[in-house]
Amino acid sequence: MPGRRVWSWRPGPAVVSLFVGGAAVLVVSYPIFYLIQASLSVGDPQARPPEAYGLANFVDLTRYAQIFWNTILVSVVATVFAILLGFVLGWILSRANVPGREALEPLMALPYYVTPLMGALAWSLIGSPSGGFLNQVWRALGGEGHLIDITTPYGIAWVMALFEGSVAFVMIGAVLKSMDPALEEASQMLGAGRLRTMLKITLPLVLPGVLGAAIFVLAEMLGSFSAALVLGLPNRFYVVTTAMYQLVSQYPPRFPQAAAMGVSLFAVMFAMIWIYRRIISAGTYVTITGKAFRPRAMDVGGLRWPFLAICIAYLAVAVILPVLTITYASFQHLTSAFPRAANFTLVNYQTALSLDAVRSALGNSLLLGLATASIGVLLMGFLSWLIYRSRLPGAGAIEYLLMFPQAVPRLVFAFGMLWAWLIFPIPIYGTLWLLLIAYLTVFLPLGLRTISGVILQIDRSLEESAQMCGATWGYRLRTVTMPLLKPGLIAAWLLLFIASVRELGASILLMGPKAKVITPAIVESWFSTSTELTAAMALLQTLAVVAALALLFAVARRAVQQGGE
Repeated sequence: MPGRRVWSWRPGPAVVSLFVGGAAVLVVSYPIFYLIQASLSVGDPQARPPEAYGLANFVDLTRYAQIFWNTILVSVVATVFAILLGFVLGWILSRANVPGREALEPLMALPYYVTPLMGALAWSLIGSPSGGFLNQVWRALGGEGHLIDITTPYGIAWVMALFEGSVAFVMIGAVLKSMDPALEEASQMLGAGRLRTMLKITLPLVLPGVLGAAIFVLAEMLGSFSAALVLGLPNRFYVVTTAMYQLVSQYPPRFPQAAAMGVSLFAVMFAMIWIYRRIISAGTYVTITGKAFRPRAMDVGGLRWPFLAICIAYLAVAVILPVLTITYASFQHLTSAFPRAANFTLVNYQTALSLDAVRSALGNSLLLGLATASIGVLLMGFLSWLIYRSRLPGAGAIEYLLMFPQAVPRLVFAFGMLWAWLIFPIPIYGTLWLLLIAYLTVFLPLGLRTISGVILQIDRSLEESAQMCGATWGYRLRTVTMPLLKPGLIAAWLLLFIASVRELGASILLMGPKAKVITPAIVESWFSTSTELTAAMALLQTLAVVAALALLFAVARRAVQQGGE
């Protein structure tokens, strides 16, 4: 009828924010609830929900004291190695006039792309006591026994540190770059040498960054799975994550004991975070004031060449040597340190590409990577806006809960999802849908941190101006905030894609017979088929990721260029 207003309802920002934020919190907390529930089950271990509750599983953990000691030993040693490596590399490339440091700095992130699994496989070929390449050469030269043993706790810790050292470098290097060099210069003018200045001035001032990196790296080490599985399991050396995997994989599975282990592990991690906050709140570390400064590289004289050699040596042992080792082994009939023309073959690649399971697993991994990255940037972009822009009551609590998966090892979180989704009325356990939910959940902190770092740099007045012009909240979000977030969204997309394709801890417990992904398939091949076929599968995974990244980088570069026009 003329003059009659048509009623329409559009959800406001508070309604949408509560719905999306509440759903995200539910997805994060749902597996943790069932993990804790499983750890308290003292009846039939297969019964869901538990028949009875108690603390017997936690009391029973005393039988696994050696496994907990193994976990602490390997994690602490690996963290010390990684932090020392990260600090030295960060100091060299941010403070010393090393030749080519502008080109070297981005290369330090390469170990992140060489997955820990590939690194562990490569170093097993290089340094295993029986057939490792270095030990083969050692015995051929007349040596007795073995030269190195990479399967010892210290060897495992060293391999783990190689690939977390790049993370520590990024975190500590960012702090070093933001520190005013005037204090160091004043120290040297008063007669202190470079080493004394670094130990007495630089290190104390970057202590928060070093502690933050140490807590993050230690959390990663406690939840590490790949290196401990490949290098430790053949010698029956267990850490908490590999012990949980064995308890769940055996028949009948021992879910309550595995859950109790998982709960104990992330309880330790929460204690570390509390200690870190107490340390930081007890001191003052301010070096950035209102006075402008420009970070400058010190002239280290002839030391710049040894410093350059340290950087190149790290790239050699963390990237070049593992990739060359896996490549070499993938072309061998029988892997040997001494190449012979008759031993080279393409049969490993023919076999890998002819297996439906391998092709399907690789395709599923790429599909999940695309889905996780695409859905993730939209979800996490909105959640970042909700937390930092919406002024919604409780946004800080939502952020804390969404960062929870960062404090829980992925294998532990996956175990909670395993227990939770087994009893879910919709049958998605063993399907790609559950893996997608798992990836979106465990990588929430990664996406949120990447995008929020950009959203905090966007002046709130831009959205407020659009609001004053009459733009609705959805229109402002779509036309103002998201276009300005494009660099952060692209970076988050790439990181989520890479993390999803290489993920092992969350995948190995949740994949089903018809929903296999490539990284657990490589682990299964390592233990059940030949080393050479496994190397070919690992290299195919790497090549597929490189090809996908090359395409995605080209698309991202074009998007950024179009956005700047």
